[in-house]
Amino acid sequence: MSTADSQLLSASSSFASDVYKPVIRKNKASEKEMQWAGRLVVLAVAIVALIIAASPDSGSIMSLVSNAWGIFGAAIGPSIILSLFWKRFNIYGAIAGIVVGTVADICWMIFLTGSTGIYELAPAFVIGLIAAVIVSLVTKEPEKAVEELFDKAMKYED
Repeated sequence: MSTADSQLLSASSSFASDVYKPVIRKNKASEKEMQWAGRLVVLAVAIVALIIAASPDSGSIMSLVSNAWGIFGAAIGPSIILSLFWKRFNIYGAIAGIVVGTVADICWMIFLTGSTGIYELAPAFVIGLIAAVIVSLVTKEPEKAVEELFDKAMKYED
């Protein structure tokens, strides 16, 4: 239960501060608005969890956790790796990697895991990584200030 409530609070806080306020409301959201946005996320996550738990075909808890980690790794993994090691990586590549990695993981899990026996995380990670690189290369380079910050972070000094 402690993990579940921590996950709910994390999802709520992340959405309110990282999506709702800067993207949806363009930094004009009040604290009360952010609180309600967070509450709605908790409600949405709880409803989705209830639907999944009530489904007789949802499988065991272990398979659900395995699927969740697969989606998480395929969605977020390429962006983390590229943001740490590639100066040219940008927001558009990150969005593409997250979306394509998630969709690839879900599609592989539904259609190909049974016939191939391959855990969906591996191919979905590679597909998301390729999408992130291609989109980063065909879109605008990061600003010079971002590149300078990257160079500063990569510089090792005693």
